[in-house]
Amino acid sequence: MEIILKQDVERLGSKDDVIMVKDGYARNYLIPQKKAIEASVSAKKVLAENIRQRAHKEAKLKNEAQKIADQLVNKKITIGAKTSTLGKIFGSVNTIQLAEAINKKGFEIDRKQIMLPEDHIKEVGTYTAKIKLHKEVIIEIEFEVVAE
Repeated sequence: MEIILKQDVERLGSKDDVIMVKDGYARNYLIPQKKAIEASVSAKKVLAENIRQRAHKEAKLKNEAQKIADQLVNKKITIGAKTSTLGKIFGSVNTIQLAEAINKKGFEIDRKQIMLPEDHIKEVGTYTAKIKLHKEVIIEIEFEVVAE
């Protein structure tokens, strides 16, 4: 039986794949669990239209992310932290503080989009973080942690 997957199914395929499976597997598991629908002619037309529209939206989102990335790459970001005389930070600098510093510059970045080189930064210095603006647009941004 030919089916269209409505969500990712491990060891079978990903969302919107048109695949062949045994009739019993489709009728008894995939379709009742709402993981797939039967691949009729009309369902295939709807799938093709959805894929076309999604591709257009994805291209728009990617272009917007690329514009933000181009503006963000040149920005100098500094984060102030309370430190000891040896340059060790009391506590640590994490993605929340970096996101707040970027947002103060006029950008909308969520902390979940930021990947730090280490889990927690505990010393004063210059570091590089990766920001995932889109699944295909990942930039590296340099930031400096300074003593307050």
